[in-house]
Amino acid sequence: MRVKETLNLGKTKFKMRGNLPVKEGNREKAWEENGVYQLRQKINEGKPTFVLHDGPPYANGDIHMGHALNKISKDFIVRFKSMNGFRAPYVPGWDTHGLPIEQKLTQQGYDRKKMSTTEFRKLCRQYALEQVDRQREEFKRLGVAGDWDNPYLTLNPEFEAQEVRVFGAFAKRGLIFKGKKPVFWSWSSESAMAEAEVEYHDVTSPSAFYGERVVDGKGVLDTDTYLVVWTTTPWTIPASEGITVDATFDYAVVQPAGETRKFVVAAELLADVSEKFGWEDVTTLKMVKGEALDRVLTQHPFYPERKLVTMLGDFVTLDAGTGLVHTAPGFGEDDFRVGQQYGLDILVPVDDKGYLTAEAGPDFEGVFYEDGNQIALDKLKEAGVLLDYMPYEHSYPFDWRTKKPVIFRATPQWFASVDKIRDEILAAIDDVTFFPDWGKKRLHNMIADRGDWVISRQRVWGVPLPIFYGEDGEAIITEETTEHVAQLFEKYGSDIWFDRDAKDLLPDGFTSPHSPNGQFTKETDIMDVWFDSGSSHQGVLVERPDLTYPADLYLEGSDQYRGWFNSSLITSVAVSGHAPYKQVLSQGFTLDGQGHKMSKSLGNTIAPAEIIKQMGAEIIRLWVASVDSSADVRVSVDAFTKISDAYKKIRNTMRYMLANTSDFDPETDAVAYDQLASADQYMLVQFNNLVKDVKAKYDTYDFLGIYKQVMNFVISDLSAFYLDFAKDILYIDAEASASRRSMQTVLYTVAVGLTKLLTPILPHTAEEIWEFLKEPEDYAQLAEMPVVQSYDNQAELLENWGRFMALRSDVLKALEEARDAKLIGKASEAKLDLYVDDQYQTLLKALDTNVSQILMVSGLTVSSLTSAPDNAENFDDGVAVLVSQADGDVCDRCRMTREDVGSDPSYPHFCARCAKIVRENFPETVDSTFEDYEN
Repeated sequence: MRVKETLNLGKTKFKMRGNLPVKEGNREKAWEENGVYQLRQKINEGKPTFVLHDGPPYANGDIHMGHALNKISKDFIVRFKSMNGFRAPYVPGWDTHGLPIEQKLTQQGYDRKKMSTTEFRKLCRQYALEQVDRQREEFKRLGVAGDWDNPYLTLNPEFEAQEVRVFGAFAKRGLIFKGKKPVFWSWSSESAMAEAEVEYHDVTSPSAFYGERVVDGKGVLDTDTYLVVWTTTPWTIPASEGITVDATFDYAVVQPAGETRKFVVAAELLADVSEKFGWEDVTTLKMVKGEALDRVLTQHPFYPERKLVTMLGDFVTLDAGTGLVHTAPGFGEDDFRVGQQYGLDILVPVDDKGYLTAEAGPDFEGVFYEDGNQIALDKLKEAGVLLDYMPYEHSYPFDWRTKKPVIFRATPQWFASVDKIRDEILAAIDDVTFFPDWGKKRLHNMIADRGDWVISRQRVWGVPLPIFYGEDGEAIITEETTEHVAQLFEKYGSDIWFDRDAKDLLPDGFTSPHSPNGQFTKETDIMDVWFDSGSSHQGVLVERPDLTYPADLYLEGSDQYRGWFNSSLITSVAVSGHAPYKQVLSQGFTLDGQGHKMSKSLGNTIAPAEIIKQMGAEIIRLWVASVDSSADVRVSVDAFTKISDAYKKIRNTMRYMLANTSDFDPETDAVAYDQLASADQYMLVQFNNLVKDVKAKYDTYDFLGIYKQVMNFVISDLSAFYLDFAKDILYIDAEASASRRSMQTVLYTVAVGLTKLLTPILPHTAEEIWEFLKEPEDYAQLAEMPVVQSYDNQAELLENWGRFMALRSDVLKALEEARDAKLIGKASEAKLDLYVDDQYQTLLKALDTNVSQILMVSGLTVSSLTSAPDNAENFDDGVAVLVSQADGDVCDRCRMTREDVGSDPSYPHFCARCAKIVRENFPETVDSTFEDYEN
């Protein structure tokens, strides 16, 4: 968008050029060279602190519109707080560890298994830092202000050291333990995953119904009876160790016609499964309660030597299936829990890459787990126990990085206990304010429902778990060892863990009863990256003296209720007993124009860089303010085009006010409020209310509300009203006249105040405007927000002018109808006969204003409503209007139709008012035409 803007209004010439894509970059460079961010921080020294803690984006690839929405929203808040009485430093950060960086290097041809860990980690670090530099420049180009030269990175030694101390705080409270329990296992990443690292997609799985023959019915069931179980993962049947039922359900023992076998299903589901299996004339032999089936033994359908135990659990439902659930404790959290209660072994016949092992049996060994589904179905058929199978659509977890499905797999992992401090965490949530307020319930429910946190990862690019092992295999985690490792990381970085032997990482002279010979080994797993970023309240807020803990605000996407909001809360409560934030603001996702998720593979992405190149960063910033970001936001080029129109409206309105105050000196020409004309007072009060409302909306992060109110003020209050009739004063009255100075006082005040209000949203434009204002600060962003004023006559003024605006609305309708009837062209050609009731007559006198000038008509008479002729248009609110063609000629100077045009022979083309103004202010221009005056 390249626009050349030149304004020539009457005697005043003013230029303000666009070309945002070029000028913004130059302006940002000047801000950086002159240290404007640092100057703002210096001004704010000693003020109350407001800290918005930046959630670290992942250091990989170009930024997208979601990044832009997030960072610009943060910038709105930080800039406003900085200009409104707070010390509001902003330290941007990056999440720099984790699997995606390892994967990126693998794609570039590096094989970490053929390199030393130290060599591979150096490549990871180099790649991460390159991405940080790349994204930093993109964020700065959005106009985001911050301490860009000193960001926080999760790979920084001081951050890693604090993360180790957070781990130590968990350990000190007895919250760190090692266990073998099912976790999300990504075979594509060869690592365990936390709940926050999975996303769910609908998949279709083979749903199998099959029977397991009773071998010990405990006096309740005969041995010719089969328990009918259901599974959507047939490949896990080789690991089956039991069947789970609900103690409270009624179960029917039935025999279909033509069958010698008996079957057990939940009574409530009998009709449904009979239809599925094609059973006819089903006889119910007896009913038993689920609790009566406790510890009934059945035979595994593949392995005769394995007996399966029937167990009572609370996770069985009657939504689908048979009311009896195939249970493999090594492959499911509920299965594991009930298996533990019954003392079952944990079979996990699948390896790190998702291939079934010898434990699964010869038919399954070496088979990829998904391919095991068909083998299991075939073996069930062969055994004669497969009753039915069908596709089943359901939601299933996927690795959010590789986009491949994950499996539940029991492996030895390190965990941070959530259960032991769950009540503390839930209590901490109550002290936090959420925007939107439903966020509190969402986070509460997620904490209430989440299991213990698996914090170990089988990767190399991350912060090592600071755990040692004795000669007997016992884990060694002490305050002394943890703090020593933290100090080493602080000095050398976490690479030292991989560079040195265990004995060299322990304190001098360290001994342990677990190692009588003084031999130690070290853990090879790294910490979950959510433990990295979740420790940032210690690694950043506590570490940096200019920040505060807890932070005043965390702002991220709504997915972070299960991510950063969640992990930060758990770690903070474990360390300090309180939440890391006072407020949480969440935003929706950015979608394409059709409401679909943006994806490079789908080709429906819009990169911020593209919009900046075409239209400028200001258009993206104004767009961010114009959307309801509490829900998902649609992004399209059309949306930015529409916003560019709104931007032009703001820009042109500001240009008008600047052009008409270029000869105004606020030090010498300003008019006191009580000396302003009534209409000027009204506009100043209107703007004062805007200041009050906009500042309140900034405080509640209601950017859409700010956008709507500012646009309404610009379009309705200014352009459509005040600036419309202002021309008759600004261009016509004498330069230093009281009427013009009165209006200029308001225009200048509004221009300054509106610029300040818009600085957080449109900083580039605000600074351009600021160059034409006569204010003491070198930059708009170094100024303070306008202060809400108190005017004694405000209530009366608003009431009177509010009623006048209703009358004006009637007049505008009447003028429009007269225009449509070709009675007049412009309003200035009209004469109005206004018939009003007594209240309106009193009002018009009280306003003490030139009503015809404000209505922009050439003639006006005001009469009693009772005298209104039949051809006047009656508006049923105490007003009637008659429009006619004004008598006289058009004045070449004010363009109004006057009967006194030419009454001064020296100015034959001017009305008496204009002739008088020109004679008194330009006595040399006698016998002048309008063209002479313009020249």
